[in-house]
Amino acid sequence: MILSDASEVNFSADLPDAAAVTVIGGGVIGVATAWYLARAGHRVLLCEKGRIAGEQSSRNWGWVRQQCRDEAELPIMMESNRIWRELAREIDFDVGFRQHGVLYIAESDLELARYEDWVRLAAGHGLESVLLTAVEIREKLPSLRGEWLGGVFTPSDGRAEPFEAVPALARDCRRRGVTIIEDCAVRGLELSAGRLSAVVTERGAVRCDSAVLAGGAWSSMFLGNLGVRFPQLTVKSTAARTAPVADFFSGSASFRGLAFRRRQDGGYTVAPSGFQEHMISCDSVRFLRPFAHLLKRSWRDTRLRLGADAPGSLCYPRRWRLDQATPFERQRVLNPEPDPALLRMLMERMGDRIPLLADTSLAESWAGMIDTTPDVVPVIDAVETVPGLYLGSGFSGHGFGIGPAAGRILADLVQGNPAGHDLTRFRLSRFSDGSPIVPGPDL
Repeated sequence: MILSDASEVNFSADLPDAAAVTVIGGGVIGVATAWYLARAGHRVLLCEKGRIAGEQSSRNWGWVRQQCRDEAELPIMMESNRIWRELAREIDFDVGFRQHGVLYIAESDLELARYEDWVRLAAGHGLESVLLTAVEIREKLPSLRGEWLGGVFTPSDGRAEPFEAVPALARDCRRRGVTIIEDCAVRGLELSAGRLSAVVTERGAVRCDSAVLAGGAWSSMFLGNLGVRFPQLTVKSTAARTAPVADFFSGSASFRGLAFRRRQDGGYTVAPSGFQEHMISCDSVRFLRPFAHLLKRSWRDTRLRLGADAPGSLCYPRRWRLDQATPFERQRVLNPEPDPALLRMLMERMGDRIPLLADTSLAESWAGMIDTTPDVVPVIDAVETVPGLYLGSGFSGHGFGIGPAAGRILADLVQGNPAGHDLTRFRLSRFSDGSPIVPGPDL
């Protein structure tokens, strides 16, 4: 089910006068952060401008993937995988998490060499990823058509249902005392003595000691109004789900041009892998330099489009007062149209590569706006120039799977507890301190 501005409001409450922590954004990162803070006994307010999981947190592929992560991200993702295993029991709701593995198929020597490197890296972290021969892939996926050289498979990787999981976690947050309000945009922050003292929402101000910005594609715009530079661009990804069909592979798989995963409803989520559309905006020019290396690497797989409603476009103001309506109120839910040409290409590839799907219809299609950073790894850090503010954003399409552990880390940062992981790779200052921008693995 894809949400829009017109979707029913499921989380409403009176705006409190004060909270210990305010979480800005109701995607998987924000909801998981609120959940861990509530478990620690804190009074938490979560404000969502639109709908809980309304944007990319419900529009992603539903993969819970450790395989082929950035090396610094891998330990966090391994923790997240452990959390996913226990989540249904913790919140008393089946979020659809199943461990049937993730399979990447290599159709070139270069791809296979990268997977061989990955297997060695994974082994160093205690993760079992295995190289498969072409014959072994055929045994796993006898219905797949094509020529390949081999692949990599991580059996402990999983899948879950995005639209079910994040709202279920939000409901458990509410049960634990978190105040969650949809249709409640945060316009900005108030500072006292140089430190955060309140968040200002469209419904009024709330006193708080700390805030966590988990605004997804809107984070750079929000920070820009505070004078904080966060290089972030968006890409549009088109996906679909099939009608129910016989189970020919219970996990998730990707090869050139096509990715799919089994769904709890008996269908498959399918997408054109390795292909996205960038909505050109003012930020495309503003952040051209830090993104230059990434754009050079991915230009063959990126189609440029004019996006009037993309965050950072000319249609939105760069600055606003806290007594003014903001871009966050103008567009409650980013709900881009799926690309018709990509859907046609997807249907063709499904029929060519997976004959069992040749006569299967697409029950629903959608698109989502993925927020990405120049190195394709997120920021998980305190914002030094705004004491009391923490940032969890830029997850670059990887946020759903890693979300529970990222939320745990952000909750501990707010509380002054050890993060449990080396967060050097995820600091905000890497974009301004002269550090080289090194994109994550091209896998």
